[in-house]
Amino acid sequence: MEFSASMMCARYENLKEEVELLDCAGIDTYHIDIMDGVFVPNLGMGLQDIQCIRKYTKKPLEVHLMVKNVPAYLEVLRGVNVNKIYIHPEADQHPFTTLQKVKDLGIEPGVVIDPGTSVEMVRELFNISKSVLVMTVTPGFAGQAFLPYVSEKIEYLAELKKRYQLRLYWDGCCKWDKIKTYSKKGMDGFVLGTNVLFNKSESYEKIISKARKISE
Repeated sequence: MEFSASMMCARYENLKEEVELLDCAGIDTYHIDIMDGVFVPNLGMGLQDIQCIRKYTKKPLEVHLMVKNVPAYLEVLRGVNVNKIYIHPEADQHPFTTLQKVKDLGIEPGVVIDPGTSVEMVRELFNISKSVLVMTVTPGFAGQAFLPYVSEKIEYLAELKKRYQLRLYWDGCCKWDKIKTYSKKGMDGFVLGTNVLFNKSESYEKIISKARKISE
């Protein structure tokens, strides 16, 4: 089970310390949300944030692009040594071509499935992208409520895992009960935000250890 820290929820007054603490606590990946205020009505993290995180960790960085002009970001992200880029197919006229460009840059391509997007709309993309980020909330803001109808979509994706060799990741409203339940239903990883990881009295080490035990 892979656990990723949603860095838009971290303490920005000392991002260096946050990364060092998360590294020591055993986080697997750093999840970085980039938004343009157009595809979603919010602004996310910037290039300087990615550079800071990369400076203080050797662990994988995954970027979740919530933007309209995806190709414009690719070369910049290559330059800061990110490991995975997730795109929203709805934001791109030619998502297959864009995913191939990501792959050609030596970066792992990933597909995001919004709550309102059917699996069948993006299924062909699984031939090039094996990482699927399932949004369980409307993208763009932290702290939203889980949308129950996404459960059916997760069950369907779990049925397709073996055929396409997929790895499924959960993003949005990730609570303890969701980790416990959906780790048994085919999820391979969870993006941890304010519901579990950040702004808690427990240390990151205790929280991540608890998440691993619950997901076993």
